[in-house]
Amino acid sequence: MSSLFGLSHNATLMFWTLITIVFLILLISKYKWNPFVTLLISALMLGLFTGMKPADVVTSITSGLGGTLGTIAIVIALGTMLGKMMAESGGAEQIANTLVDRFGEKRVHWAMMIVGFIVGIPVFFEVGVILLIPIVFTVARKTKMPLLQIGIPILAGLSTVHGLVPPHPAPMIAIDAYQADLGKTILYSFIIGIPAAIIAGPLFGKFIGKRIQTEPPAELAEQFSNKATRGLPGFGITLFTILLPVILMLIGSIADIVDPDASSSITLFCEFIGHEIIALLIAAVFSFFSLGFARGFNKHEISRFTSECLAPIATIVLIIGAGGAFKQVLINSGVGTAIAEIATGANINVILFAWLVAALIRVATGSATVAMTTAAGIVAPVLALTPGANVELVVLATGAGSIVLSHVNDAGFWMVKEFFNMTVPQTLKSWTVMETLLSVIGLVLALTLNVFV
Repeated sequence: MSSLFGLSHNATLMFWTLITIVFLILLISKYKWNPFVTLLISALMLGLFTGMKPADVVTSITSGLGGTLGTIAIVIALGTMLGKMMAESGGAEQIANTLVDRFGEKRVHWAMMIVGFIVGIPVFFEVGVILLIPIVFTVARKTKMPLLQIGIPILAGLSTVHGLVPPHPAPMIAIDAYQADLGKTILYSFIIGIPAAIIAGPLFGKFIGKRIQTEPPAELAEQFSNKATRGLPGFGITLFTILLPVILMLIGSIADIVDPDASSSITLFCEFIGHEIIALLIAAVFSFFSLGFARGFNKHEISRFTSECLAPIATIVLIIGAGGAFKQVLINSGVGTAIAEIATGANINVILFAWLVAALIRVATGSATVAMTTAAGIVAPVLALTPGANVELVVLATGAGSIVLSHVNDAGFWMVKEFFNMTVPQTLKSWTVMETLLSVIGLVLALTLNVFV
């Protein structure tokens, strides 16, 4: 079946890949099949259609799933625990209150973007929204500002971190697939992410907030305003706890730059604590003390928090794993190499190519994470044939593509619609436009930065 209608081998591989991806998209978006099951079936189909031996297809799927989840499952679990400790201790609320006080009511929407950016570092986008919605309602009530003027900057901050900033799982997948440098990627992600978040967040939020008037759902507003007031943790210790994994990773990267041969034991130690798993493990354990025991929680409560926060992420972890399985079949069947040869023959800029691939999968499947994992498998072989490409910027272009044009097939779309009490057209005009702004500005800045670095 590997040669079809007298087409060349590469063209045949591309044909079957296209058929499989259309099948994948239809099952997820139209027939609402579980993405984990659909990705596994698609990986199986692709392998068999492209002429792989059945046993090799199964091996590719298991090795791809295991290889992807090796690091990512641990990153997600530890990041979720860190986020849970922040929620239960009131740390997220403390950060918001402090920034509102510092920035003043007039500039509070700028503070909200920073809150989204900071809080988004250790948690998934959906978790971040759940953590921060009480703050959005509280601040909007205090300042009498339009709800979207407060909400859009927070969403922009969360979304930017989700797509671009390590140690978030999505960029970590691409860093792993492209063999990119973690420290450089973090640095570039701030250079690209902050301006993108400013334009799509406070600036666009102020514009759209005046045009779409919306009130929080009554029962939710009631629930959040009647929150029991317990003493909040200090701003400094909360901020330090959240940023600890990022600080440790940067220390590891700096040590690697200063002493690339790792000739001293200090460098080895810095690289060890700077590994994403170790950095997040240290931060999660530190949060048990700084946001747990120090806030008066006992060992049973902390144990309960850390256990109950893991159940909701099981689906996310499995989908990422299945995305990794699909990616591995793309590579092992030779599809990755075929796409690479066609792309290099067409002389398309690899940064633009990465963005386009991720954007197409994102629009079709509605999942930034599926877009990131699948695109990583398609783009990695192209990168291997593109000497001198800036790998870190390709990671960020893939990330930017994976957040474009969120619409009705994206869980995040419905979440934002419900929490902000909007109609579907209002959500398209606000949330969808914001995501697309972030994505396109991210691409433009990555291409611009590529000229200089």
